[in-house]
Amino acid sequence: MPRPKRNRRIRGYPDYWTFSPEGSAHPETLLLSLDEYEAIRVIDFLRMTQEECAAQMGVSRSTVTSIYDSARSKLADALVNGKRIRIAGGAYRIDDVQYSHVVSAKDKNVKRIAVTYNQELIGQHFGRTEQFKIYDILDALIKDEQIIDTDGTGHGALVGFLRAAEVDVLICGGIGFDAKNSLEDAGIRLVTGVTGREDDAIRAWLSGNLQNDPDSVCRRSCGCRAESNLCGGCNNNCASQSSDWQK
Repeated sequence: MPRPKRNRRIRGYPDYWTFSPEGSAHPETLLLSLDEYEAIRVIDFLRMTQEECAAQMGVSRSTVTSIYDSARSKLADALVNGKRIRIAGGAYRIDDVQYSHVVSAKDKNVKRIAVTYNQELIGQHFGRTEQFKIYDILDALIKDEQIIDTDGTGHGALVGFLRAAEVDVLICGGIGFDAKNSLEDAGIRLVTGVTGREDDAIRAWLSGNLQNDPDSVCRRSCGCRAESNLCGGCNNNCASQSSDWQK
């Protein structure tokens, strides 16, 4: 059995995730992992040495050399042969936030759905999510599923994590307005106001019967679903008025 990859430390998610050559309607796609992107960013953009990059990423010099050479080879292939570059996946962690699993790149024609997960129930506070359950769906069937730790890193890092994991749909309970906008920017479809068991929600989604409740999106940044006039997530007085909620 091959040794598991040691997670490489990266400082954040990229602002741009895909690059395509002009004049080609259907270019071949090359996958650049997050750790490969980080090596290019640190060595070529920040002009650090490979030794400095190794220290920053928490790996050996030889590992950085291997990552960097792989990334440069892909970039050269894309530039010379007019291929598309897509950034996703990899064995990585964000600074001191350790993920317990490596999220694999998504296969072609697979739809990836993430559910906020809290002890076999759908988590009701997106910004506090400590785990996602991720399902890969192919031909209306569950192809694979796994539970991913996040350590509850806040909505910005969580959206970045979902984007890096190539998630297409997020199912959750309550979510803040800023997080909703961030998910829209990342191209992730949002289904909110969902309660109960996560597997039941996935079955309802597959059958087309999962209901979306837009009133569970709070205009404030607390990420809570208002059960009353007092928002339990941030203790702000989030009155359930039409002006305070995203319809």
